[in-house]
Amino acid sequence: MVELDKLNFEPEVLQAEGTVLVDFYGDGCVPCQALMPHVHAFAETYGDKLKFCGLNISKARRLAIAQKVLGLPVIAIYQKGEMVESLVKDDATPENVEAMIRKYC
Repeated sequence: MVELDKLNFEPEVLQAEGTVLVDFYGDGCVPCQALMPHVHAFAETYGDKLKFCGLNISKARRLAIAQKVLGLPVIAIYQKGEMVESLVKDDATPENVEAMIRKYC
């Protein structure tokens, strides 16, 4: 899992070949912390088909806003530099995340 920041977001996600999953999370976000072990497990299972990344928006608020991430948690799929699908807040369950990942594998 690639840890993102405002310096590497563009090359790792927006300029990436193939499909990229980004886990947007925050330091004080309890649902984010609960979801994170599942996302890491999915990275181990599907990491050969998708690139998995995480961005702590506590350190990159402007970047998160530019990506239209206004609530947490957000799990987003990017292709060719564009966010093509995302799960936000209550929709970001382990089951929904895995179903979304399977769509893009």
